[in-house]
Amino acid sequence: MSDQQPSYGSPPFPEAPRPQPAGPVPYIPPTPSPAQTVVTRRRGPGVLGTVLIAALVAAIVGGFAGLGGYVVGRGVDSAAQQSEALPAPAIQEGSAVRTPIVDGSISDIAASTLPAVVSILAEGKVDSGSGSGFVIRPNGYLLTNNHVVDLVADGGSLTVVFSDGDRVEGTVVGTNSSYDLAVVKVDRRGLPTVGLGDSSGARVGDIAIAIGAPLGLDGTVTSGIISALDRPVTAGGEGDLSYINAIQTDAAINPGNSGGPLLDGAGSVIGVNSAIATLALGGETGNIGLGFAIPINSAKRIADEIIATGSSRTPLIGVQLDMRYADPGARIDEVNAGGAADDAGLESGDVIRRIDDRPIDDATELVVAIRSYAPGDTIDVTYERDGQERATTLVLGDDSPSS
Repeated sequence: MSDQQPSYGSPPFPEAPRPQPAGPVPYIPPTPSPAQTVVTRRRGPGVLGTVLIAALVAAIVGGFAGLGGYVVGRGVDSAAQQSEALPAPAIQEGSAVRTPIVDGSISDIAASTLPAVVSILAEGKVDSGSGSGFVIRPNGYLLTNNHVVDLVADGGSLTVVFSDGDRVEGTVVGTNSSYDLAVVKVDRRGLPTVGLGDSSGARVGDIAIAIGAPLGLDGTVTSGIISALDRPVTAGGEGDLSYINAIQTDAAINPGNSGGPLLDGAGSVIGVNSAIATLALGGETGNIGLGFAIPINSAKRIADEIIATGSSRTPLIGVQLDMRYADPGARIDEVNAGGAADDAGLESGDVIRRIDDRPIDDATELVVAIRSYAPGDTIDVTYERDGQERATTLVLGDDSPSS
C-alpha cells in the first residue's frame, strides 16, 4: 500500500517576515521549563495588556512517570435516595449498573477519539520530554507540535504510545517551526484516525474538548468552550518563534497537552493544542483557563505538504515590518523587490490597516493574519499612505527558494 493518501480537506496558512516581538522576550529551554513569549491581545488592553505564553512542552519525562501510579480516592454517596415512582433496579452481587453512554455526549466523543490520540516521548542527546499527538492517516501518519519533537532534531529517539499501551518507534517526517507543527510516522497500518473538522465554522461559546497527556497523564479529557477566535499569539523562543492565529479555549490545557487535538461538540478536530497563557514569571506553569490551539484548516495544509514532500511552505507578503511602530496598523519598513507587496504597489512607509475584513492592530496581527491563508491566495489589503486610505489586491508568495 502506498503511503500517499488523498488529502483531507482544503486548507489555509501564511506569513510575513519573521519579526521578533518588541522588547526583550524571555526564553527558557523547552524541556525543563516551558518556553515563554508574549501573547498580543486582539483589541484593547484588557486586564493583562500582555500575558506570558508557555509552549506546552512537558517537563522531564522521568519527573512525571510516577503520576500514573497515583491512587485517586473515590467519593461515596451515603445519602442516596430512591424514588417511589421509579424504584432502583436490583443489583446482583458482583455486578454494577453503569449509566449508558449517550450518542454525541463528551463521554461518547472521548470513547471514539481516544484510540487515535497518542503520547509522544522524546529522548534527545541531553534532555527528554513528552507531548501528545493524533493519527491523521491510517497508514501511520501523526500530527503534533514541532516543539514536542524538536528535542530529537540533532539526534535521539521518539516513542509513540497508543491508548492501549502499545509502544512504537516514531520518526519525524517533517516540521514547520513557523506554525509549530510536525508530522511523525510510525510503522503501522489500519490505525484508527480522528475526524478533521472545519475550523472556519468555529464560534465563540461552542463546546471545546481537549485530549492529551498533561504532565504525562495519558488519555486525559477536559472540556470547556471556545473563548475567542483569531487570537494573535506568539510562542516559542529565539530561533523558533511561532505565530499562531489561535483558537482560544478555557478547556484545561497543561504542559504535555501539546500536539493533542481540540475537538468540537461533534467530535471533529478543530485545532492542535499548542500554547497556554500563564501569570508565572518563572518556575512551573499551569492552566489558568487560557489555552491556544492552531486552527485545523491551517494545520491540514501543512501536514499534507509535509507528507507529500517532507517540507511545507509559509505564505509571505514580501515586506519587512517596523516592529517599533506604536500606532494602529502595521507599518512597512521595507518592501522586498519582486515580492507580493512590490507587485501590488505597496511602498515603504505604508501602514496596513486591514486584510480582507480583518482589522490589523499591529505587526504581530498582520503576520498571524497572513499565515491563516495559503501561498497563492489572493487577499485585499487596505492601507494608509500620506494620510489617505487606499486599497490593493495581493497574491501571497511563499518562502520556497524559487520564490
